[in-house]
Amino acid sequence: MKKLLILPGDGIGPEIVAEAVRVLEALRERFGLALEWEQALVGGAAIDATGGPLPEETLKLAREADAVLLGAVGGYKWESLDISIRPEKGLLGLRAGLGLFANLRPALLYPQLASASTLKPEVVAGLDLMIVRELTGGIYFGQPRGIRTLEGGEREGFNTLVYRESEIERICRVAFEIAGKRGRRVCSVDKANVLECTELWREVATRTANDYPDVTLSHMYVDNAAMQLVRAPKQFDVMVTTNLFGDILSDCASMLTGSIGMLPSASLDAAGKGMYEPIHGSAPDIAGQDRANPLATILSVAMMLRYTLDAPCLADRVESAVDRVLDQGLRTPDIHTEGTREVGTRAMGEAVVAALEGSS
Repeated sequence: MKKLLILPGDGIGPEIVAEAVRVLEALRERFGLALEWEQALVGGAAIDATGGPLPEETLKLAREADAVLLGAVGGYKWESLDISIRPEKGLLGLRAGLGLFANLRPALLYPQLASASTLKPEVVAGLDLMIVRELTGGIYFGQPRGIRTLEGGEREGFNTLVYRESEIERICRVAFEIAGKRGRRVCSVDKANVLECTELWREVATRTANDYPDVTLSHMYVDNAAMQLVRAPKQFDVMVTTNLFGDILSDCASMLTGSIGMLPSASLDAAGKGMYEPIHGSAPDIAGQDRANPLATILSVAMMLRYTLDAPCLADRVESAVDRVLDQGLRTPDIHTEGTREVGTRAMGEAVVAALEGSS
């Protein structure tokens, strides 16, 4: 029996996670998924209850679990807090505390949603991109960092971008391994023309590519990569990049798929243990309104089944159920277009469960 820790979090997190749990319950009851789970606090909800964004008990349970399913953290309510104790620090603490260095963010356009993308259908139709983001290094974790007062009284903010060769090599190997099972192309994204840290990134990526002769490596500056994602996104198979660049580019790529509400993610350690979450935020402006799209969270469950729980057949079932629901024309507000039927969070979850239970 595998153990899952569920962290609903803040904003729309509890709503979307509830629908993912309904999918897990269907998988357990109908298809024999050997999984048990419990819930814990993280983010703003943890701050309200315990005074900190990542209680020791939550981190302990996360370390004991085989996988973690996270909703979202953050919201307007906690923005006035010192940055050291804001909800997002709970998320960063989980990544660091669990050693989750490899973040996989697929950008797959379902054919039914081509018209929901902000780009022309002919530009995005057939898109199937994997962004591999380094997750426990770079400027998000580098030291020193802070805000200091200079002579004369002016304040200065500073952060440190730093990567060791070993950190670069291990994330590049993840990207090459994934590309070897896909289109055999890796684009490493950096800013080597102005940042020495990413000059080293490019050097290590090039060196590591020698161990993967069947995979073609290319390099691209991050500003050009952002432009190319909008101009011709289907040129990419796998992109590998730093923590900061991956954060930005994956959000950009999400709009190619019709909505950020469609993108799941996996954050993995060296042994394949993972934390799974939608890439969107807590969306406090629509929390409690039955308007959030639960599909990214449900698809994160599919990634969990595939990468950590060793149940690829069940992952296929979940993804097929989502596909059938989209075929039925059901859409949450973020992907609703003319000719489709708008439904709420719960109704979308119910539809996925029905499609899953109706599969053979």
